Amino acid sequence: MPNTDLATLSTPPSCIADFCLIPLGTPTASVSKEVAEVQRILKRSGLEYSMHSAGTTVEGSWDDVMKIIGQCHALLHANGVVRIQSDIRVGSRTDKKQGMQDKVDAVTKLLAQDEDEDEDQGQEQGAKPGKTWSLLKNEDLATPPLEKSSTIGVGEEHPPVGHGHRRGNSIGIAQEH
Repeated sequence: MPNTDLATLSTPPSCIADFCLIPLGTPTASVSKEVAEVQRILKRSGLEYSMHSAGTTVEGSWDDVMKIIGQCHALLHANGVVRIQSDIRVGSRTDKKQGMQDKVDAVTKLLAQDEDEDEDQGQEQGAKPGKTWSLLKNEDLATPPLEKSSTIGVGEEHPPVGHGHRRGNSIGIAQEH
């Protein structure tokens, strides 16, 4: 790898960042007020952005995106939040220009093709078009089996935290007892 001079190395021309600012030490568990403040500053920024249930996706030049995330931090600090933890995922590419909506559209197009194929197969078999759901079997998965459940308390079996658990040969979602 060549020895690169950091003084002349520029940042990527564009990026898409998904971020979630987490105010810590606030009087309540609700963060809707802080989320609204972040959305207001993003609206004024002129950058493309989209709020979702677990954060916000923003796109623009690397420098502009990082600056606005920093300004969101500064705004919340100025409004009395003394500590903020952020989760940020950033993607950049140089082979083509692709915005956040382009990425969603590409997946939506593939899903529409799946639905068309499902309808064609259903009509060939004489079935009505529609969606059918089934529980996946372990052998259908390309991932290794889940960890063994741990025992907590007298005779209570609980799945490892953050994982599904086994029911026979099926993968199920852990239910609260």
